[in-house]
Amino acid sequence: MDRPNYKQIYNDIIIEQFPNKMKQCQDILSKSVLSALDVIKINNILWIKHSANNQKHKSYDKASILKMLEFQKKNKMNNLQLAAHFNVSRNTVTAWKKRFLIK
Repeated sequence: MDRPNYKQIYNDIIIEQFPNKMKQCQDILSKSVLSALDVIKINNILWIKHSANNQKHKSYDKASILKMLEFQKKNKMNNLQLAAHFNVSRNTVTAWKKRFLIK
């Protein structure tokens, strides 16, 4: 299954709704392919407030999950701190660790 073209989607959103934030997003949008973490960064720039309803249907690819778990190790965070940092549940972090056998 093909991934959505996030670069084009966010370019269109920024041009139509947030032209004043184009400069902030330019570094991320200059990449050839956007990862899930890049999408999160752009979302944080564009929509500062997070509603609970907006957070329900997030999905992450394996590479992004592994980057988050490496970030946790590097910064010596516990599951609660990582969950708060990336705005996911503690149960999600625990499930990722079990699924990808991270100790």
